[in-house]
Amino acid sequence: MTKPFDQQAFAAAAVARLTGPGGRFEMVVEDVLGAPVPVLRHRGRSLGDVLAASADWGARDYLVTEDRRMSFAEHAAAAGALAAALRDRYGVEKGDRVGILAANTPEWVLAFWAAQSLGAIAVGYNAWWTPREIAYGVGHTEPTVLVVDAKRAALAAELDLRVPVLTMEHDLPALIAEFGDAAPPRTEVAEDDPAVILYTSGTSGRPKGAVHSQRNMLAVIGYHQFNDALAAEFAGASEPPSGRRFLLTSPLFHIASLHNLVVPRLVTGDTAVLYQGAFDADRVLRLIERERVTNWGAMPTMATRLLEQDLSRYDLSSLASFSLNSAPSSAALQQQLREQLPVAKTALVTSYGLTECSTAATLASPAELAAFPDTVGRPVIGAAVQVRDGDGNPVPDGTEGEICVRSSYVMLGYWNDPAATSAAITEDRWLRTGDIGVMTEGRLRLSGRRSDLILRGGENVYPTEIEQCLEEHPGVRECAVIGVPDADLGQQVAALVVVENDSATTEAELRAFAAERIAYYKVPARWRLTTAALPRNATGKVVRAGLEV
Repeated sequence: MTKPFDQQAFAAAAVARLTGPGGRFEMVVEDVLGAPVPVLRHRGRSLGDVLAASADWGARDYLVTEDRRMSFAEHAAAAGALAAALRDRYGVEKGDRVGILAANTPEWVLAFWAAQSLGAIAVGYNAWWTPREIAYGVGHTEPTVLVVDAKRAALAAELDLRVPVLTMEHDLPALIAEFGDAAPPRTEVAEDDPAVILYTSGTSGRPKGAVHSQRNMLAVIGYHQFNDALAAEFAGASEPPSGRRFLLTSPLFHIASLHNLVVPRLVTGDTAVLYQGAFDADRVLRLIERERVTNWGAMPTMATRLLEQDLSRYDLSSLASFSLNSAPSSAALQQQLREQLPVAKTALVTSYGLTECSTAATLASPAELAAFPDTVGRPVIGAAVQVRDGDGNPVPDGTEGEICVRSSYVMLGYWNDPAATSAAITEDRWLRTGDIGVMTEGRLRLSGRRSDLILRGGENVYPTEIEQCLEEHPGVRECAVIGVPDADLGQQVAALVVVENDSATTEAELRAFAAERIAYYKVPARWRLTTAALPRNATGKVVRAGLEV
């Protein structure tokens, strides 16, 4: 009689082989910023080295859009030339910030890697920001140069930024051509030097800049290489897969696209296929078909819109991996995907992570997700995940509490914000996520998002920022912003606005007022104007529970 295959036992044995003494991904515990943290013994030390080595992939496609292709060799040469230009023409040095404000383009990626060649810090600003938000971000991180696309150049022109603004359409190509013969810069960096700043919505009303180190980024690369090696073990292959084509549909100023897609591809030699423009399911499906995309990580909102199409009209046979990222997904959506999208029958996965920890903290395998649709999986390699009570003590299995993470993926902290950093990261380097969850037999389940967080189509929206904006309007006495369920986006933003009298302002006026000051996705989609005061507790805080818009 054939013994049944125990997938979990096989995986455990494979992980032990790969991460144990002498293994390719041998794990050791080292001091990281004063705390004992598991790290890969054999690991890269700088992103500049990664860029230099990537030229060896030669003529393989690295970046592809609907109308452009850039090989690894072309990219390495262009990034090196741009780095020389930023150094020699604009004085960019190690530790300086290189701001990037643009939609997804190959030039966004070039600017990122040019910064790494110089030991500079790439700052990914949110491309949906309004001029007021752009002014805050640029003032906050003070870049030496700001790289923009044409649309964002027009917005920047409205501001007194006092920083050189380089356009992707004209300035970058000219600089790359002019400095094409320069030797690519190489800069010595330490593992815990900052490499990237990405902005995340702030509970206090201002976006916060999460600072990721060289160590963080290289650990993410190692995490993806390990996953590839583990997949090869399951497939009985001697080497991880190569020649894959990864579809990128999320903004490059998110960790899903930057840290976990375009950066690892420079090491694995796979292609990043950049989708550009507003999400259109038909265009995405035709791009998958034309470029023979093999891997795609989609937001649940995107997956929902995908299912509105007749998928039989498209050749999706190249897809070998499909994941749901950036927001919780329902059991119903997962089942619909398995029924309608062939790859989801056997390869659907999900994960849990956040900007502050650079990559996934947990990952659910296809089998585990099918058996436990509400799980976000088990801790990934090198990550410790605990659920803790209000005093910071681990709680028993099956008990709800705050999710905390410690790993080499956890950010250095928030840029120029020691108070926020100390609130988020304990002295022994545990990241307090603010998310609520339950751990059961090693599997994590989310039971609530951060206290007031609205998760709209994969974007984090904090009510405080919107409330502060609306309260600048002279007709508004006070307001409360909440999330309301939405079948397409997961949640929509809704505002309950208290006015002095019925003629103080209108919904249309408030909508226009907000649209001038905050990104479009933060502007409330639903409104209720009232003259009744908001309910408050004994400490004066607004009681959001039970509010209706």
